Amino acid sequence: MSVARLRELLPDYARDLRLNLGSVTSQSQLSPRQLWGTVLAAAIASRGRTTLAELEPEAMRHLDPGAATAARTAAAVMAMNNIYYRTLHLLEDPEYSRLRAGLRMNALANPGVDKVDFELWSLAVSAVNGCGRCLTAHEHELRERGVAREVIQEAIRVASVVHAVAVTLEAAETSAAITTTV
Repeated sequence: MSVARLRELLPDYARDLRLNLGSVTSQSQLSPRQLWGTVLAAAIASRGRTTLAELEPEAMRHLDPGAATAARTAAAVMAMNNIYYRTLHLLEDPEYSRLRAGLRMNALANPGVDKVDFELWSLAVSAVNGCGRCLTAHEHELRERGVAREVIQEAIRVASVVHAVAVTLEAAETSAAITTTV
């Protein structure tokens, strides 16, 4: 199970994704821990069963147990936060933003890994989930901690490619199942 296997599974019309998946996982400005935490968090957020099944074992070869748990935590907490804060952003009544969220987010304060790594993973999940408010908050936090724009962009690129792979493979698998039953 690996990046190579995912690249093989992608249909011919997704040739660009094959190339992009290979490049974002082999030529990155992110540290190996940052890269593979981003890959794991984005794969979880993308909800693609095959993508996660292929990428998780490879990510685990690069992550210690604490980092793997933190990447999963980023995906879990941001799944909640992205819906909540995206909704507040979309509502026309600004009073909702003044109300107490009342959601537990202890992991954000103490993620168990370097704060920059956790912020990158949270940013990647927020990109997959399309929450502008969370993207802005995580990008701001990373910039405050001295992270270069190019590194932030790299995490977003990784998330976008992993998500595109998940969407494409799920669609291909569904199409194949439909064709088989027709």
